[in-house]
Amino acid sequence: MRILLSLLFAVIGAVLAVGGVRLAMLGGSPYFIVFGVVMVVTAILILNRSIAARWLYALLLIGLAVWSWSEVGYDWWPLASRMGMFLILGLLLLLPYGVREPRFERAWLPLFLVTAVIGLGTLGALTQDKYAITGDLPTEIANADPDMGPVAGDEDWIAYGRTQYGQRFSPIDQITPENVTRLEAAWSYQTGDLKQPGDSGEFTYQATPIKIGNTLYLCTPHNWAIALDADSGAEKWVYKANIQPDANRQHQTCRGVSYWPGDDSRAVAETPAAIPDARVQHPARPALSNVTGTTGSCETRIFMPTSDAHLLALDPETGALCQDFADNGALNLMHNMPYKQDGYYYSTSPPVIVGNTLVIAGAVNDNYNVDEPSGVVRAYDTRDGRLLWNWDSGNPTETAPFDVNDPDQVYATSSPNSWAPLSADPTLGMVYLPMGNRTPDQLGMYRSEAEETYATSVTALDLETGQVRWVHQFVHHDLWDMDTPAQPTLIDLDLPQGRVPALVQPTKQGDVYVLNRETGEAILPVSEVSVSTDTIPEDFASPTQPVSALSFNPEPLTEERMWGATAIDQMMCRIAFRQLRYDGRYTPPSLQGSIVYPGNFGVFNWGGIAVDPRRQVMFGMPLQLAFTSKLIPQEELGDVETNVGEQGVNSNEGAPYAVEMGPFLSPLGIPCQAPPWGFVAGADLRTGKIAWKHKNGTTRDMTPVPLPLPLGMPGIGGPIITGGGVAFMAAATDDVLRAYDLTSGEELWQTDLPAGGQATPMTYLDSQGRQMIVQVAGGHGSIGTKQGDYVQAWRLPAE
Repeated sequence: MRILLSLLFAVIGAVLAVGGVRLAMLGGSPYFIVFGVVMVVTAILILNRSIAARWLYALLLIGLAVWSWSEVGYDWWPLASRMGMFLILGLLLLLPYGVREPRFERAWLPLFLVTAVIGLGTLGALTQDKYAITGDLPTEIANADPDMGPVAGDEDWIAYGRTQYGQRFSPIDQITPENVTRLEAAWSYQTGDLKQPGDSGEFTYQATPIKIGNTLYLCTPHNWAIALDADSGAEKWVYKANIQPDANRQHQTCRGVSYWPGDDSRAVAETPAAIPDARVQHPARPALSNVTGTTGSCETRIFMPTSDAHLLALDPETGALCQDFADNGALNLMHNMPYKQDGYYYSTSPPVIVGNTLVIAGAVNDNYNVDEPSGVVRAYDTRDGRLLWNWDSGNPTETAPFDVNDPDQVYATSSPNSWAPLSADPTLGMVYLPMGNRTPDQLGMYRSEAEETYATSVTALDLETGQVRWVHQFVHHDLWDMDTPAQPTLIDLDLPQGRVPALVQPTKQGDVYVLNRETGEAILPVSEVSVSTDTIPEDFASPTQPVSALSFNPEPLTEERMWGATAIDQMMCRIAFRQLRYDGRYTPPSLQGSIVYPGNFGVFNWGGIAVDPRRQVMFGMPLQLAFTSKLIPQEELGDVETNVGEQGVNSNEGAPYAVEMGPFLSPLGIPCQAPPWGFVAGADLRTGKIAWKHKNGTTRDMTPVPLPLPLGMPGIGGPIITGGGVAFMAAATDDVLRAYDLTSGEELWQTDLPAGGQATPMTYLDSQGRQMIVQVAGGHGSIGTKQGDYVQAWRLPAE
């Protein structure tokens, strides 16, 4: 016992001392040197059976407590990381180890008292939450009859964000904070679509169903379109697109389908006869489904983008391809592309439809090649697939539709794309694009002036012509992959100057911009701040970056913010922090390796926010998780495996540097920064004031032992708000669907999911007039939640 205890103290002390020397040489805290040396001395005293070991260790614990509290204050998780292991060692040292002086047999008491007082005192920090903002959102109805966008009826959910406005708000008010705990399972459906050999690592189920009449329509990662009975979840039909696995795709997912309610020749002007018939000539994707061979009138349509770069038109009644659309129901989106590598271009988000105009964008792989497909955004006629206009940020003024049969007409190479869902305002005649960046994301020397203008922005286009109406940029010369990640949300705000048509845009860097959607001008103030400009010789960085008055940007990282499961783990994170370059939010990429914080995962991602257009408030899930990026000269790559997804090493073929990216993790694979990492938050969109913010999510489904520690977990997915004042969201890395009080942010209800809930829920009334909540649960490849194929529904019990 004595020898083992001495050895344990000696090993831990030696590791801390050696690591402490390295940390101090990098300019970090010298505390670990002192602590390690005292640990080694304690080990020697234990080996010599000296009672002084307990006295010395008691003093060591006192010093540890003072140092820890001086660094992080009364904050449980950082304190536990610093002191937990050593308090356990203190308890072990209370065991007999053969001391020589029996008259000192009660000398264990001081160590016991010190260990107990510090331990109990630290446990008290569990009752504190220094990161919480408590308060209430305004409850008064500012707009009793808000514009929520064109919708068939309150009982439906006709588009990805319920309408083209992307509000994710339903006026249905049966579920309230008072009765939400009575929700019970209504039905469950399994699609049968699961990850296959050869699929990309980013295999994710992110779909939000739409509801038309009494039918739900949704898609799956391999682009199966499914129709379900809205009352029972019974399957009506399935169309299985023949999508083959392709490891070149960075993402294998489908966020949703779009609905066209039928011909409306008044909504969009007919295409002039002079414009060539631009229907794409490409064989239709064969149907492998239970509807093969059936035909339908296709007077209305369901449109589904596919991961092999097609757009399919399906009959909502039968699931059959609409033969009069494009080429037998399938439109090949690779037409006129400058480069056509398999798996480099696809559309994961549903198109937006206004009248007979369908606008669709797509995703371009990040950091695989300098020469990739274009990020062009295109409008097609919903009836026949005719190309109406094309807007390419690399050539933004020429929007007349290309001739798909002309090999000399090609879009710009690797131009900034728009991969998140789009929004539209039919009254203003505009479609709103959340714009990404040009690949390679971390290398800006390839960008044209036009690409610099539209990258990482919201750009408003004229629905009829595709011409730019306005652009508002959120990052200048983006070197951090800070794509505008979420659907713009449209809402009318009642301000002192009157009612203003607004657009709300959450960003990866944590700013939430509130803009006039007619002009693009800021409603809430936007300022420019100075940032670091030291880049590689071939590039440059903007000296300033914009900041919105409404922001969830986390506090800058410091060495004291480093974390780990143990003090050793934390020390290694401190060393890594000192070795990496970090100049704040916009630290340029470097050969040394840079910390990107907020990270590439974003404070907000494609799940976006939900707004209540009556109360004019928002609900969101801000995250704070640091990433790292490192530029690697191509000649130094060697045999490193590349291009296995967005994380890891991506080759940037044709560029002088590859890039390595990923979360900033400790040697044990947990974040190097202290928790919390995920929150829910509510803000008043008229004033920009954050009313409340609370930790969200537990560790239950992310650890070998299912302990639901309430650290505040990261996640991906979005929220919805209902007319009863209840918000619903899954998203976090534990497999749970939660309900929140919109006013205070209080968690009201939760239910376990059979897989990861990294999709946005939706709500509707069934044919019996009952409010339903539906959530897809299928997991997310990059954050490691449980995979599945579930669609589940809940409702209040019958009276």
